[in-house]
Amino acid sequence: MQDERDLRRRLEKIDGRGYKAYRDIEGRYSVGPFTLYVDHVQSDPFAPPSRMRVRLPQQTAGMPEDLYRGPHRRRALEDFLTRRFAEAAGRYAGRQRGTGKSGMVAIDAPGQEVLERTSMVICGDWVEARFVVGLPAGGRKVMGRKAFRILADEIPQVVEHSLMYESLDPREAARHVEAVEDQAHLRSRLPELGLVAFVADGSVLPRRSGVSDLPMDSEEAVPFQSPPELRTTVEVPNAGSVSGMGLPEGVTLIVGGGYHGKSTLLRAIERGVYDHVPGDGRECVVTLGDACKVRAEDGRSVREADIHHFIGDLPGGQDTSRFSTDNASGSTSQAANIVEALESGSRLLLLDEDTSATNFMIRDARMQTLVAEEHEPITPLIDRVRELHDALGVSTVLVLGGSGDYIDVADQVLMMREYRLLEVTERAREVAAEFESRRRFESRTSLSPAARRAPQPGSFRLRGRRDKVRPKGLSLILYRRTPIDLSLVEQLVSPSQTRAIARIMVYMSKRYLDGTATLSEAVDRVMDDIAGSGLDAVSPFGGHPGELALPRKQEICAAANRFRQLSARQRR
Repeated sequence: MQDERDLRRRLEKIDGRGYKAYRDIEGRYSVGPFTLYVDHVQSDPFAPPSRMRVRLPQQTAGMPEDLYRGPHRRRALEDFLTRRFAEAAGRYAGRQRGTGKSGMVAIDAPGQEVLERTSMVICGDWVEARFVVGLPAGGRKVMGRKAFRILADEIPQVVEHSLMYESLDPREAARHVEAVEDQAHLRSRLPELGLVAFVADGSVLPRRSGVSDLPMDSEEAVPFQSPPELRTTVEVPNAGSVSGMGLPEGVTLIVGGGYHGKSTLLRAIERGVYDHVPGDGRECVVTLGDACKVRAEDGRSVREADIHHFIGDLPGGQDTSRFSTDNASGSTSQAANIVEALESGSRLLLLDEDTSATNFMIRDARMQTLVAEEHEPITPLIDRVRELHDALGVSTVLVLGGSGDYIDVADQVLMMREYRLLEVTERAREVAAEFESRRRFESRTSLSPAARRAPQPGSFRLRGRRDKVRPKGLSLILYRRTPIDLSLVEQLVSPSQTRAIARIMVYMSKRYLDGTATLSEAVDRVMDDIAGSGLDAVSPFGGHPGELALPRKQEICAAANRFRQLSARQRR
């Protein structure tokens, strides 16, 4: 292994040369108490910055073993250290030093959710941070002395203030780890308690603004309080007894006037599939990990989906048991989204009337009279939602403001009034009895599991150097120049998840898409590989996949299903 003096000599030797000369420093170096890995050097000062790592022996880092014992604690501590590294990089490094990205020092910093990431790795022997550096350039010439200052002076300061336990606040680190462990434990308890979600008393659900995921200021927010009828107390490992609303399995309606907080509550529940940082306000809002938000999605691509339980044969004789389209309507897209959610293993569907297709949700008595059933191919959700639970064990939570007929099929009805939640099931049933609905139940078939689909091997195969996969932010993947639009996949929370999905699709196509494995089976096999080897398993960058975060199976399947070149065959 080379040392700091070798690094200085190399940088002085290439000082003033063309930018590509920086490639001469690739390798590993002993710098103070840690090893610096220069894994990949950018080709140009305007290109994505250079990928590097620092590895600090655990005997120097001094992380207490109790803080990373078990998968949830380890994930939490890795998340905590990533946040501290990002803060230290902003304080001690990252100053502009020339053209392009010169001087940048950055790590894949998390948002409010605590995800499994590749930016930080902790084990019994060492702590490793994976980050990027914009090697400084004057025009397109190497600035070797400034580069050495970054690598041998500034990065050691970042390491000292973020990866050494003695420089951290031990109470803050413990609080972070314990909060994540409690959330994971609480989520694991939901099935045995017969619950699909839990919202702790005192939670702050509203966000600061439509473009900020930070909690609303405590002076403005109304803390959540459970209705007495649904209050549940659960023991968690660190905080002890936690009380709040236990949302039972079945069909739940959330009703109320506009702007009273219905969608805010649903939004918190849909994000409850993830753990949150202390201070977020949603630390003890947890939901079944496979819950899926479903909405209408006009214009999306659908391939070989069996939606016949919701959409009968269409005019022109199109068979909806094998439905394909490049331009789905609101109702057909929402039907496909439900079927695909079930195919991915979701046990809880989350719907908001505001983002649903009206004709998919309900046909009232007047419309049933005007348009005869034999001329209406849609079986509305109101006539399937009970079957989803009773026949398939899938619960549903619906936010409603105008479809009172759903009271007839609900197990519980909750009302948001001035941001406070009331349990109004009995009152809702009294109203339903007083104002009897005249609509007829419409269902031509009994609900059964839809046919699963096996993607064909060529669907995602890259066929040459020109075929590339480029994730673009949170909501777009360019796959072989074909856009995969994820803007309406609402439980995707980090661009790092999108990057991971892009890599997973390539990895899956090479290993598991053999024409017989269903999409669900193929994704399960990938997730098994990740569980065994981490997200590094799907990265083409060897020792430096520092920009990935673990997506859920539901979002991976959602991306594959939205690929317009998907070719699939049903397997019943």
